[in-house]
Amino acid sequence: MSLGLWLSLLGVCLLGAMSPGPSLAVVLRSTLGGGRVAGLAAAASHGLAVGCYALFTVGGLSVLIARSPQLFLALQLAGAGWLIYLGAVALRTRGGGATTAIAGGRAGVSARQAAVSGFLIAFLNPKLALFMLALFSQFLPADPDWRVHALLVATSAVTDVLWYSLVVLLVSRPAWMARFQRQEQKIDLLLGAVLVALGAAMALRLLIQQQTL
Repeated sequence: MSLGLWLSLLGVCLLGAMSPGPSLAVVLRSTLGGGRVAGLAAAASHGLAVGCYALFTVGGLSVLIARSPQLFLALQLAGAGWLIYLGAVALRTRGGGATTAIAGGRAGVSARQAAVSGFLIAFLNPKLALFMLALFSQFLPADPDWRVHALLVATSAVTDVLWYSLVVLLVSRPAWMARFQRQEQKIDLLLGAVLVALGAAMALRLLIQQQTL
């Protein structure tokens, strides 16, 4: 793959990672609830899930998902349910995590919990597989070898990790964290409401689609 083609791939992957959505809300929630370590754990595990989908894509699994409506629907419903669960947790806790983390005590969100949340919010999104399928179809040569496959997977995963890690490092700066700390309860309520609304909207849309089939 030429340098110019790879830079185009990198740009598309970066734009995809920068798009605001549930993933950003989960990473922010993990950072505010558990501090920098939890935020970085969420960012790393999210990138791992993106890398898994990239690997599945070059292996042809995304084609199987696209051709299996039942599997696709099950993954979508699972993803909607996970969003609602994460939002409910944020609404129930309503602050305290980031404050404790700054004070050096036990964080409200552990690194392990953040890692699980970061991984599942990406892995339970079957649209990510379709995005990878559409993306890689533009960059795979007619007869790619394993090095091209490895480059595609690494580029998508590493770009995702680096972007969300940058977000975590910016948000977790002491000056920024002090500001977030003062508004933590409102932020938790806002993020929780956004996650619940996104999950409910996804589930409702899926139910409407099923009824119209």
